[in-house]
Amino acid sequence: MKAMILAAGLGTRLRPLTDKIPKPMLPIGNKPLLEYQLRLLKKFGVKDCAMNLYCLPEMIMEYFGDGKKFGMTIKYSKEAELMGTAGALKKISEFFDQPFFVFYGDNLTNINLDNLAKFHRKKGGLVTIALYYEEHPESKGIVEMDSDARIVSFKEKPKSEEITTNWANAGIYLCESEVIKYIPEGKFFDFGHDLFPKLLEDNQSLYGYKMTEFLLDIGTLETYRLAQGKVDELGFS
Repeated sequence: MKAMILAAGLGTRLRPLTDKIPKPMLPIGNKPLLEYQLRLLKKFGVKDCAMNLYCLPEMIMEYFGDGKKFGMTIKYSKEAELMGTAGALKKISEFFDQPFFVFYGDNLTNINLDNLAKFHRKKGGLVTIALYYEEHPESKGIVEMDSDARIVSFKEKPKSEEITTNWANAGIYLCESEVIKYIPEGKFFDFGHDLFPKLLEDNQSLYGYKMTEFLLDIGTLETYRLAQGKVDELGFS
């Protein structure tokens, strides 16, 4: 299994912390956030990982190198201009020759990827989206599912009157390699705004996996502070 970590975000809501440090490199405990993701992937047998970079890419590349010290191989894709969460994959499409995980680079989680993979294989869909229960999903992507967990609708950043569910996109996916063909070449393309609605329109099979583990989107100063205590409390390695 392979993985793609989306690490090109600007981290504007975390300024001034991100003025001189890329968001995925912000220290949580005694490690950068990105290292926790790599260690989690390695724990579940992922040995090949790609990352897209944009903001201060040299800092990330210098720290992680070719990945050998983490028991992995890392491929970097530097973007001259942001390509979007899905467009980043198209830029290095040759990397995706087998099923692969996608991780948003601002997530701190201890999700069991074996369970996610078993669910994905059982359902046989093109994409499985990890979901978590969110009390206030206005700034998230929300999904509605049928009784078999197949996604029937996906709405990115819904208005309050459009909220019909509290199951939100966790920013963790398991995709079949065929999904790459649905992403246009050389165009900004986003999973939530563009790709998922397109797949549903084409009647492709997307499934929602309701995760029960810890998940924290470190997108604000408040959640960044919260993360500091969680790495010890939850035993992140």
